[in-house]
Amino acid sequence: MPSDAVIMTLSCPDQPGIVARVSTFLFERGCNILDAQQYNDEETRRFFMRVLFHLSDGAAPARTFPTRAMKALAEQKTGPADLEALRAAFEPLAQSYGMHWTLRRTAEKRKVMILVSGFHHCLADLLYRARIDELPMDVVAVVSNHARETFSDIDLGDLPFHHLPVTPKTKFEQEAALMALIDSSGAEIVVLARYMQVLSSGLAAKLEERCINIHHSFLPGFAGAKPYHQAHARGVKTIGATAHYVTGELDEGPIIEQDVERISHRDTPHDLIRKGRDIERRVLARAVRWRLEDRVLLNGRKTVVFTD
Repeated sequence: MPSDAVIMTLSCPDQPGIVARVSTFLFERGCNILDAQQYNDEETRRFFMRVLFHLSDGAAPARTFPTRAMKALAEQKTGPADLEALRAAFEPLAQSYGMHWTLRRTAEKRKVMILVSGFHHCLADLLYRARIDELPMDVVAVVSNHARETFSDIDLGDLPFHHLPVTPKTKFEQEAALMALIDSSGAEIVVLARYMQVLSSGLAAKLEERCINIHHSFLPGFAGAKPYHQAHARGVKTIGATAHYVTGELDEGPIIEQDVERISHRDTPHDLIRKGRDIERRVLARAVRWRLEDRVLLNGRKTVVFTD
């Protein structure tokens, strides 16, 4: 994805002319559309769109115009487009369609906080992908209900690490401290990278559309301890993982990404655990990247994901 572009996302009640109005708006201000995806959900009668474009640099491009109207629009351009000015100019159009919309430069990395418990394979994977710029994010902190010594085999570098132990009696205070950390760090997205604590409905509501969780595919069939051993004992033939937004309903939030892998009678419980970790890593990484790139739009209890 270009680092010098702008992303616009929008959703609204569906009606004719939305694509034309948005495209014309950008054209009138000298913006060059690089990629555009849209979807009309006939069940909810809502329209979804993601547009990637370059702002105008003020130069008069050499082009031919198929109609006089388009030539007249081009001649109205007064200079390079400013993002804040573009946002202000788009607001009346957005209001007229009842749009929920965002506008953001791709160069602006999202601030991300990662929560983790004893299993840290997803944490290690996310940090590696961030360090090689595969995930365009700024990790502002790692938070765990386990002590830092638990992660001695992971290079946390100079990342702020916060140990927030929790018990049933201290859950309210622990979540208050966690929310304070989220606010003070400016974290826009919170990733539960195998954080083995259930968020309260109150905290989940505060993090709506901001918190992503990963879990194995055995829920609710093999809940509790050693799910892979339970699955092996039942002779399951596929294993998988699900990444989803966190809501007040346990593991029932809108799904962002899923993947599965076939296994056979030759696979031991250890093999299932190994393959399960690999699936969890890649599913969570894809979900986080798509969220960072503004590809995930909420559609009630589901999501629209404009994959690349």
